[in-house]
Amino acid sequence: MSAPFLTYPVSRRRWLGASASLLGLGLAGSGMAAGAASPVSGKIRLAGWSKPISEITNILAEPDKGFFKAQGVDLTYLPGAGGGDAIRNILSGQGDVAFTDPGSFFMALDKGEKLVAIYDIYPQNVFNVVSLRSSGIRTPADLKGKTIGVYSLASGTRQNLLVMLHQAGLKESDVRIVVTGLLNFAPLMQGQVDATAATDTGLAVGLRKGMGEVQVMPVRDYLNMSSDMFVVRRQMLEQQPALLQAFLRGYRDSAAWMMAQPEEAATLATKRAIDGTQRDINLDVIGLRNASAQPTLRVQGKVAPLGSFDLAALQKGADAYHALGMVQQPIQVADVVDSRWLPGA
Repeated sequence: MSAPFLTYPVSRRRWLGASASLLGLGLAGSGMAAGAASPVSGKIRLAGWSKPISEITNILAEPDKGFFKAQGVDLTYLPGAGGGDAIRNILSGQGDVAFTDPGSFFMALDKGEKLVAIYDIYPQNVFNVVSLRSSGIRTPADLKGKTIGVYSLASGTRQNLLVMLHQAGLKESDVRIVVTGLLNFAPLMQGQVDATAATDTGLAVGLRKGMGEVQVMPVRDYLNMSSDMFVVRRQMLEQQPALLQAFLRGYRDSAAWMMAQPEEAATLATKRAIDGTQRDINLDVIGLRNASAQPTLRVQGKVAPLGSFDLAALQKGADAYHALGMVQQPIQVADVVDSRWLPGA
């Protein structure tokens, strides 16, 4: 394991031990989750930003664990290619809930779409820009004139790259951005791009596959805000609040299970995730995603419940997108975030 991987330390013991702190949720597996009857019954089509990959094992495990079913929710996962895809799928009526990044959310709001964020999936910024040590790229300023890979033009990888470029006084036109797909470290290793914008889990997989010595520039060093959230059309929130709240309970329970049982989740990922063939890599990815799901907000000295928004951090993000020119109108996040439906809130 190369030294740069230590930038993202994950302790298996930490996550295996997390079960004790989660006992208050009444989760000891699918049996206890399924024991809670729910008066709600309905279908939710979750429009994702990705294909069914290991980092969302808690969602993919639904046929095995039934966390959503226990809440009366019949869940369908719709794959996508970036957070923009997820937003488009709910706006077109193909999906009900978008699993999307704040940037895509902000840009849709800027176009006048009536959307509301209802759950902060990953309060930590998990994006980074990675280059080979041999490239000589050490700072964002060194990216000028370089070719940089992103997952898709509608993804958080591109938007977070633009945030980093902005910090160095660079514009999108100062670099060449190319779409390399989800497994975007292969083009980096093959010399097709000078750097690649990716998530921490993508980096972990790349290092596992022999990427070698790399330089990692975490975007959180420049803007630490949420990486992904659940977003819905305001109309749906008004019409089906009970169903959405049941969906959030199911998701909360699934996330808590993956934190308490990462080993079991890693095994299930070998069956459910398209990239889950190697269990040890699954465990690394799941550990990273568990870490990023931890709320950054504290309430009366205690860590806030899963899904809680840090409105101050999110407002800084919205202000940064406005300063970048990625949105034309200022966004007041308190007007477009509704935390009333959080489990336990």
